[in-house]
Amino acid sequence: MLTPAVGPQRVSVPPVDLAAAEEFVRMFHEAHPDAGPVEARLAQVRAEIAGTGTYWHTREELAYGARVALRDSGWCTNVLPWRRLTIRDLRGVRDARAVASECVEHLRIAGGGGQIRPLVTVFAPDVPGAPGPCVWNEQLICYAGYRDGSGRVLGDGRYVALTETVRRLGWQPLAQPTAFDVLPLVVETAHEGPRLFRVPGDVVRQVPLTHPELPWFARLGLRWHTVPVVSHMKLVIGGVTYPAAPFNRWFVGSEIGSRSLADEAAYGLAREVAERLGLDTSTERTLWRDRATVEINRAVLHSFDAAQVTITDHYAEAMHRLAWLRSRRPGLRRPAFRLDPQSAQRSRFGGPPRFGVPPQRPEELTEPSGRLVLLTSRRAGAGRAS
Repeated sequence: MLTPAVGPQRVSVPPVDLAAAEEFVRMFHEAHPDAGPVEARLAQVRAEIAGTGTYWHTREELAYGARVALRDSGWCTNVLPWRRLTIRDLRGVRDARAVASECVEHLRIAGGGGQIRPLVTVFAPDVPGAPGPCVWNEQLICYAGYRDGSGRVLGDGRYVALTETVRRLGWQPLAQPTAFDVLPLVVETAHEGPRLFRVPGDVVRQVPLTHPELPWFARLGLRWHTVPVVSHMKLVIGGVTYPAAPFNRWFVGSEIGSRSLADEAAYGLAREVAERLGLDTSTERTLWRDRATVEINRAVLHSFDAAQVTITDHYAEAMHRLAWLRSRRPGLRRPAFRLDPQSAQRSRFGGPPRFGVPPQRPEELTEPSGRLVLLTSRRAGAGRAS
């Protein structure tokens, strides 16, 4: 179990690993034979690292690295052509408000009116002397968890500690909290510290959950958001770390039904559903928990399908993951989305701030920064898989 750390932490960014940079450049040129001589690009990268401690990816390299990282992470299913993933190049964005605004824009673009669009948004990288921004939230949309004096939890039990942290930082929930209150975004930068931003309601599309055969299920008042944007993982490409690189595809039904709604650590609804089904919950030997979870998962898939929102089931996902495992190539230096212990801690518990700067009160967001490059062309993503 994760436990909160004590005391401020400051980030020292080391120079880029030259071997990792060279390996990625060779990998990119092998997949893109028309990109020009690899030795010329290697000489340029070596010179940049020698002079600054890091180097700047071309747009084509950034797109390719992000797509390989998403594909190799297992988050990109086989039904999703990885070369078609859209990459938003926002490496010039370092300020917290601009990062938060562009995260909201990511939700708008990815939502697609129910047809979920897989997307990666890449913000400023870590460079020597100037760490990039980071997002505390595990996903851009997380539901608050409120624990009362008796120990009961209203909302998502996984985020009780984070909810308490953002409340101490200045966030105030509604006068009458609900089980599905959206937590603010917490964006931290080296020069501003952690800042809180409310997520506008118009980008939080939620599907009310009903069951194809059980009319009482709708009266439980359950719902879930439609776009799973993972936001607390670092994107590492050729030795360069992008600490804020939110990415999404679409939900697997069991992520909502089993891991969120049924799980005792989250919403813990399995027992209530089992009792409404008339199941014997006096012993685990009756498998009441399994039977209730199946019906919750059925409700999730039924509801998303009825709302015409993209979703997949865990059986299809299992086949995709097996195919991914068979084709996966090992290598610690390959592009990857990675989660370090500090990021995992912040996403569940909040602080300590990455840079040790005092937090600010929640802020409202207006328009995104507009400094955007979409990498969607075939040239940017073309090339054979490595």
